[in-house]
Amino acid sequence: MDKIPALCGRSITLGSLAMSNPGIFITGTDTGVGKTTVAVAIIRQLVLAGRRVGVYKPVGSGVSLAQTEAMGSMDSSQLWEAAGRPLTLALVCPQLFQAPLSPPRSARAEGKTVDDRLLRDGILPWKKAFDFVVVEGAGGLFSPLSTDSLNVDLARDLGLPLVLVDAARLGAIGRTLAAVTAARAVGLTVAAVILSQVQPAGNQQPADPAHPSTVMRDSAIDIRLRLQPLPVAVLAYDAHAIEPQIDWLAQ
Repeated sequence: MDKIPALCGRSITLGSLAMSNPGIFITGTDTGVGKTTVAVAIIRQLVLAGRRVGVYKPVGSGVSLAQTEAMGSMDSSQLWEAAGRPLTLALVCPQLFQAPLSPPRSARAEGKTVDDRLLRDGILPWKKAFDFVVVEGAGGLFSPLSTDSLNVDLARDLGLPLVLVDAARLGAIGRTLAAVTAARAVGLTVAAVILSQVQPAGNQQPADPAHPSTVMRDSAIDIRLRLQPLPVAVLAYDAHAIEPQIDWLAQ
């Protein structure tokens, strides 16, 4: 794993934000940007710190509960495993639909609809029993979760700050700045930005300015300068910890 010296060696605190909102809503600039990998890293960090962590994915598509239980690699099962298998896997993601489409379209393919009330109430067992709840949305920040709700709507109704994830590839600066600006414009609080390296370096040499680790490091530095004092961190490919570490529970 390549080191990112300019970003390592210190911890970032969030002030009183996390304590006033005992949870975070992890979303992305788009689908496939590494949200689940980032969520797992955050959950593991909190568990290692001795926190009882609840995990919630309001809706999922492209898989059934039986497939999630059997395959173990699906988003909700990864969250559940990272948290130590709390409560039940079915409660992690109470609405699952099989077609690999957006949740409302996937539900319609089965002659069903996404339950908007359950999107919001499904978090309650986790809030009641755990110190901190990590919620992972589906798709990007403005992707639909139901006929009437987008991720931004649910995050606002749950009262949770956002952790915005983007893939550490070319275009990350523009995508991230646009998403942060849009989130703030609709009244949401962004707690942190994480760039996730979703692809291995392959045959590229570390000296190559287009090397994934270089792109990740340089993009993170540029985003930090433009969004300071917002915490900006990275998750290298196949790494288990975000660097620099963010103290999600700092007062």
